[in-house]
Amino acid sequence: MEMKELIRYIAKALVDNPEAVEVSEVEGEQTSVIELKVAKEDLGKVIGKQGRTARAMRRTAVFASGWASPAATVTRNRPRRKTM
Repeated sequence: MEMKELIRYIAKALVDNPEAVEVSEVEGEQTSVIELKVAKEDLGKVIGKQGRTARAMRRTAVFASGWASPAATVTRNRPRRKTM
């Protein structure tokens, strides 16, 4: 299973709106960045208490990257705050 698909599978299992889960991968020369987008109301479920769920997903991706690519990072797209 590809890392991107693994993150998608985990995220869809966590959220109430799995249709809104989007995962993209940006590959660099030495690292890959996996971006995860979920519905606004599901953001807390993906982050978890004190970020534990997000950290676990990152660790899973890093562990899986040992076979797939040299290094990986998982990020989540945060809603931009309006500045005044």
